[in-house]
Amino acid sequence: MHESVVAAPVAAVWRAWATAEGLREWLAPHAEIDLRIGGTLRSNYDPQASLDHPETLDQVILAFDPERMLSFRVTKAPATLPFPNAVQRMWSVVYFEPVAEQSTRVRSVSLGFDATDESQRMRAFFQRGNAAALAKLQQHFASSD
Repeated sequence: MHESVVAAPVAAVWRAWATAEGLREWLAPHAEIDLRIGGTLRSNYDPQASLDHPETLDQVILAFDPERMLSFRVTKAPATLPFPNAVQRMWSVVYFEPVAEQSTRVRSVSLGFDATDESQRMRAFFQRGNAAALAKLQQHFASSD
């Protein structure tokens, strides 16, 4: 689990996570989202690529509660992700909690890990990635002041 406080109201932070435009502003230059249960969340972090590129991450939306929670699971991992088996059992939940009018606590939780070496290496990989993503989200809102 990773948690940080972002200097923005919950509606703005939700928009950053739950819309294609928001995701493209801070996380991935290529992103699309169909915000519904069973909808897709697709992203590619390479500015030179596209959503049709083999490194695109495809996820399915498992659940959401606007401005409170978004949950998703990988359906197609980037081609070079070194955890092809473990990623099939993982899902994520992002929680949004207003802590003041202009700040939001964001908590990112990854679940579905087991005791296998591949799963534990993937856990460490996602711990680093989630921490970096939350730091990038904080920077995005800090720079938009």
